[in-house]
Amino acid sequence: MDQGANQFEIANPPADGISRVTFAPEDSSLLLVSSWDKTVNVYNVEENALKQKFEHQAAVLDCCFSSNDRAYSGGVDRTVRELEIDTGNSRALGSHDDAVKCTNWSDLTNLLFTGSWDKTIRTWDPRSGEALQGTYHQPHKVLSMDILEDKLVVAMGNRHIYIYDVRNMNETLQKRESSLKYMTRAVGCLPTKDGYASSSTEGRVAVEYFDPSPEVQSKKYAFKCHRQVQNDVEVVYPVNGLAFNKVYGTFATGGSDGIVNFWDGINRKRIRQFPRYPDGISSLAFSHDGKKLAIACSYTYDEGEKDHAPDTVYIRNLTESECLPRSALNGKSA
Repeated sequence: MDQGANQFEIANPPADGISRVTFAPEDSSLLLVSSWDKTVNVYNVEENALKQKFEHQAAVLDCCFSSNDRAYSGGVDRTVRELEIDTGNSRALGSHDDAVKCTNWSDLTNLLFTGSWDKTIRTWDPRSGEALQGTYHQPHKVLSMDILEDKLVVAMGNRHIYIYDVRNMNETLQKRESSLKYMTRAVGCLPTKDGYASSSTEGRVAVEYFDPSPEVQSKKYAFKCHRQVQNDVEVVYPVNGLAFNKVYGTFATGGSDGIVNFWDGINRKRIRQFPRYPDGISSLAFSHDGKKLAIACSYTYDEGEKDHAPDTVYIRNLTESECLPRSALNGKSA
């Protein structure tokens, strides 16, 4: 594809499907990439160079930073690993009884939260001699999680969504059924801290709010996206990537159709759509300053085994006009 001056591919991408991309919390040059090739790679995107490579025994399904120099990962080998970015050292904190699907760091508690196909969420204190701090049983496999301050949103099988306070995992704040009819692919907390968005295999995104009052609940909505009409038939694509730009309050979605859309959630409008990428989008991440977007272009096997483009990550340097909500853009043009 024509990348243009504001976008480039990372050098030395993973050799197999990309499961997660995520930027360091305070350094927009550091990007963490987990892959089905059993590795977690750290890239310096300013230099377009591979900085570190960490190994697992099987496919890695998720990764997260806790600080600019420390990260965590988990995957099919069931092991939760701590990664030291500067030294390249890693160690196992412990394990689940099935694949580790989600890793999320809580700044509020200084604990790592992991979600697994073994139907548990586990908490870990890497500084403690006994890293495992708690095991919390869930009704279904954990598919996606996100943490923002005190809230943990957990998306599970059978369309279950549980909301926790990270300071008290013994009680569930809310138990919900997703308003989306099919399996959840991604969940993310709204930067406004009052709710979350989720995406599904049916080419839809839902925006929901924590406050259970009827007045607030009346504001929730869902919309169709990542659909194309081919030969007069609407083809629906899973929405695999969901990421919020915390500086501008807008968000991006990426689908198996190879499309990345930017959305203004407040005004319920699409801001822009980027030209199609060579393959599906498996993960998206904004840098902390809102100026970069990492786009994992990677076949997600929605259609089984088939020839596909090489897996890679694009880094897009964003302009303010690409990210601003519609209302702000209109104000600037007025």
